[in-house]
Amino acid sequence: MKAEELRGQTKDQLTDQLVDLRKEQFNLRFQRASGQLENTARVRQVRRDIARIKTVLSRMQVEAQATLAVQATQAGA
Repeated sequence: MKAEELRGQTKDQLTDQLVDLRKEQFNLRFQRASGQLENTARVRQVRRDIARIKTVLSRMQVEAQATLAVQATQAGA
């Protein structure tokens, strides 16, 4: 999953993906603890995908706040 692909999605889509990845991360942790995990690299990949989504979501939030601040300044001027 690339950050470019994530930036083109809506906040709801990103939130849904984040929930799915968290569930997968839980399942992978459970598999690792019980000794059934075959693809150990997937743990790292899921963790990084979660971080990417959280980064994109926070940037969206910062941009939205900046837009509101600019609109408020223009309305007050």
